[in-house]
Amino acid sequence: MPALGCCVDASVSPPHGYAFSWDSSLPAPELFSSGVPPATNAAAVTAGSHWSTDLSSALYRVDGWGAPYFSVNASGDISVRPHGTDTLPHQEIDLLKVVKKASDPKILGGLGLQMPLVVRFPDVLKNRLETLQSAFDMAVSSQGYEAHYQGVYPVKCNQDRFVVEDIVKFGSPYRFGLEAGSKPELLLAMNCLSKGSADALLVCNGFKDTEYISLALVARKLLLNTVIVLEQEEELDLVIDISRKMAVRPVIGLRAKLRTKHSGHFGSTSGEKGKFGLTTAQILRVVKKLDESGMLDCLQLLHFHIGSQIPTTELLADGVGEATQIYSELVRLGAGMKFIDIGGGLGIDYDGSKSSNSDVSVGYGIEEYASAVVQAVLYVCDRKGVKHPVICSESGRAIVSHHSILIFEAVSASTTHVSTQPSSGGLQSLVETLNEDARADYRNLSAAAVRGEYDTCLLYSDQLKQRCVEQFKDGSLDIEQLAAVDSICDWVLKAIGVADPVRTYHVNLSVFTSIPDFWGFSQLFPIVPIHRLDEKPTMRGILSDLTCDSDGKVDKFIGGESNLPLHEIGSNAGGDGGRYYLGMFLGGAYEEALGGLHNLFGGPSVVRVLQSDSPHSFAVTRSVPGPSCADVLRAMQFEPELMFETLKHRAEEFLEQGEGEGLAFASLTSSLAQSFHNMPYLVSSSSCFTAEANANNGGYYYYSEDNAADCATEEDEIWSY
Repeated sequence: MPALGCCVDASVSPPHGYAFSWDSSLPAPELFSSGVPPATNAAAVTAGSHWSTDLSSALYRVDGWGAPYFSVNASGDISVRPHGTDTLPHQEIDLLKVVKKASDPKILGGLGLQMPLVVRFPDVLKNRLETLQSAFDMAVSSQGYEAHYQGVYPVKCNQDRFVVEDIVKFGSPYRFGLEAGSKPELLLAMNCLSKGSADALLVCNGFKDTEYISLALVARKLLLNTVIVLEQEEELDLVIDISRKMAVRPVIGLRAKLRTKHSGHFGSTSGEKGKFGLTTAQILRVVKKLDESGMLDCLQLLHFHIGSQIPTTELLADGVGEATQIYSELVRLGAGMKFIDIGGGLGIDYDGSKSSNSDVSVGYGIEEYASAVVQAVLYVCDRKGVKHPVICSESGRAIVSHHSILIFEAVSASTTHVSTQPSSGGLQSLVETLNEDARADYRNLSAAAVRGEYDTCLLYSDQLKQRCVEQFKDGSLDIEQLAAVDSICDWVLKAIGVADPVRTYHVNLSVFTSIPDFWGFSQLFPIVPIHRLDEKPTMRGILSDLTCDSDGKVDKFIGGESNLPLHEIGSNAGGDGGRYYLGMFLGGAYEEALGGLHNLFGGPSVVRVLQSDSPHSFAVTRSVPGPSCADVLRAMQFEPELMFETLKHRAEEFLEQGEGEGLAFASLTSSLAQSFHNMPYLVSSSSCFTAEANANNGGYYYYSEDNAADCATEEDEIWSY
């Protein structure tokens, strides 16, 4: 292994083939001879200089988690297949071109949106819904099931207006409905379903008070196919009382607490001790009370939920079978049963492993899921002689996850700087300042480096650094000497190939706002560079966000990795001006609704993109800038207009009004005003640029009033590209 030259006693002979030198004549350490840092996913990173998009696809598992919607194209960019397996080659959308259209300034033909950016593909949403419907239709037809399937979308997964409206529109031919779990969700569901199928279900889940139940009964009066699902036994008295006062005959469902549950993170809402639902004893009391009230025919739906991300179809079939037994018993007791709502649980393969032993994967596909459900219901009903119920599911995660992509930029990366060779005299002077124990560690480190003993080098390097820190604390070493020792130790470790190859990539993002599930419980999502995938990634890194919080980082990735293969930032090999974009995929469910305002970083900008016959196969149908600084301040009860006036008056009071100061005052107040209107995130010079800002601020700055007009966007305008 390489040795240290002036750091090693000259009487110690180096191993054959290695020279004492601090310069670039040192041979490359064996660990990095391929030019790529060590990777756990070694099959994808091969020796030699050749690289291909197929190798990138394998390295990032794109064909696993991304099929059939995402792939790597010949240009080395992520390609979106908006119609899944039915997408024709000319319909594929280059994601990088969408990002450039969204982020380039208007004077360059872009929309001037600031990063981070969410790109929505309604075509993918439509395909997901149709795929789910088709899977159940096939299972119903092939198994001779005598009822049909009609799903509902749980709006809690993503309450965005256009997402919900799209689902209602796309699902109308299939009687696809909505599920609400709160009063505002119920209001938006009522509004959206007014334009949907008359047969679509409006399932009312969640804890309920008088106002919630009254609102659900109003929906019934408006001829929406509303079902009030009892989560607690006490809700029944309210339903009976209010429905009589309003003269509305309700349709009632009840949620059963099944004994079946899965043991993963997402199974905590199921089983006997689950948060929601009625026990068998409570179900019997509900039936009795409804019978006594002359309303047993109103009980028409049984709901249950095994838990999200059900790992296997065996567990699914077990739970559905148990629930169908309860359904059959309710039929026997005289209830007017028509629907069995199997809840959510249709899982997403976040890591492409198709594993049944992971919270981020499942061991089945949509077709297998639908087949298992239909078969389980069919078996119990036929054995009991019960008419087959309409099967309903609340598969929100499976419907919306794929259609939304979070794009963000890595703006810089940490680097390890190795000092140049110190002079012999300087090194000798430094060693003489060390105490005896530190000098002993220095000698041992030098000797271990010559022998190529990695573990021993690490031991003595750590000891030497710690002893020098103690000397620094007591004042016997100055900061320059401490830095010199650190540099020597770092160089030794780098020279023998054991220096930490993992860099920290600083990303223009808030983990708390945009990936809250990762921060909350380490939910993993595929994160991939969206371009330069025809280049070999020569670095490995973790991602650190903009927030002033040590938890604001992503240091766990799919495949059990603690870092991510990445490219050098600043290379213009891909013709992207040195910008480096990453995408987080499969995050269309929950992340936007759960995101907070930590450090007052608001949500991302958003674009809706449809496949079109334009030259680049897409059209942006809507663009919305992310929340401004004023918006997030208002959320915390501040009044930005009054804040601006306060700061303006202070400027008037303390700025001297001499010759030329009037222009300075106007510029200052203009800058203050614009700061309230800008997003909290960093702005790249290529989004809204001036040469001066680019030169003076490393390419990142906030908008000025002069270029603000170039960065404005217009809603409801279509830009074909």
